[in-house]
Parts: sequence; structure tokens; C-alpha cells
Amino acid sequence: MADIKYYDVILKPVITEKSMAGMGEKKYTFLVHTEANKSQIKEAVEKMFEGTKVKKVNTMNMDGKTKRRGAVYGKTAKTKKAIVQLTEDSKDIEIFSGL
Repeated sequence: MADIKYYDVILKPVITEKSMAGMGEKKYTFLVHTEANKSQIKEAVEKMFEGTKVKKVNTMNMDGKTKRRGAVYGKTAKTKKAIVQLTEDSKDIEIFSGL
């Protein structure tokens, strides 16, 4: 297993209709490093976004999609998605506030 620092864990936020609906319940969705575990994701969110306290982390591994270009078949890269729920008294994450 690779030595993953907290700033390498979160790759980018997921901005979909379903993830935006979860923001009312303080649930935020991120694409994360494929080898990161739940405790590393919790640490990364609390260090990167000041004033946040993580209540729960749910993760899901997503296989790559099969794509075709001409007669050649291939697969896209595997990804990992994390849904982070914050406690009631924690601050909101600012990157989602303008959306």
C-alpha cells in the first residue's frame, strides 16, 4: 500500500443532481484516491476544510466503464467515491456554497 498524504486523498468534488440534494443534510461527495481508507478520508476532509467535523464516511469502488474505439475495446480507469457526512455543529464546505 502506498504512503498517501492527506492532500493526495481528495481528488475532486462530484457535482451531480443527487450529490447537490445531499448537501441539505450536510453530505458531500468526492472522488478520492483508490487506495485511501475511511480514516484517511476523514482526516483529509478535516485538515483541508477548516471547522469541519466528520460524522460518517461511506465509500464505493466503481469499476471502469467499457469503451470502444473502432474495433478495439478498452476500459476506463477504476475510481473510488466517498460520501462524507458532517456533524450538525460543523461548518459547511465552501467549495459547494456558490453552486
